[in-house]
Amino acid sequence: MKNIRNSIDIIKHTLPHFAFANFVLMLQKELKDCDSVLDVGCGSASALRFISGKQTYGVDGHAPSIAISKKHGIHNKYGIMDVRELDKKFKNNQFDAVMAIDVIEHLTPKEGYELLKQMEKIAAKKVIIVTPNGFVPQSGHDNQLQEHISGWDAADFTKRGYKVKGLYGLKMFRGERAELKFKPKLLTGIISELTHYLYTHRRPEKSYSLFAVYNKK
Repeated sequence: MKNIRNSIDIIKHTLPHFAFANFVLMLQKELKDCDSVLDVGCGSASALRFISGKQTYGVDGHAPSIAISKKHGIHNKYGIMDVRELDKKFKNNQFDAVMAIDVIEHLTPKEGYELLKQMEKIAAKKVIIVTPNGFVPQSGHDNQLQEHISGWDAADFTKRGYKVKGLYGLKMFRGERAELKFKPKLLTGIISELTHYLYTHRRPEKSYSLFAVYNKK
């Protein structure tokens, strides 16, 4: 019953953003057996703000984002650091889950694989990665850390033992920052999410984003 109530709360607080609501529900399901979570590249508005009952540690290299997140009390602890150096701060198996949501595409491929390696060591139970499917251009604007440098496909994760699902529907409907391309956006969002449920959820190579999970146990 508690999980059902939490799911209803998530839907209530994220609608009419259907795709984001679905993402948070997927994340909640994956974290159901995890009490502690390291949120790598947590930004200012982590999806963990909608998931209760976890001890969370948010780290990011952008101090203003950490300040905003702190103001809203999203995480229990915080750290301003280079996410490429997790192993200098955290121990093996320190957290039940380690997640990086829309982070790995901001690193070079070499840095990205090293990040995965470090996350897999720090996690006791699982690693969760969300990233666009393939290279999607994105500028840094006022935060250079937001620029996209690399692109990742499902095979990059499955070869490491990850299970990959599609996220945000068919790739054709979204562009930079996962914004819907076509108007009216409400209708486009509904159609996009229908493609997720009917097709791309099981065909991540056709989706806008990838939801990859590595289970250690």
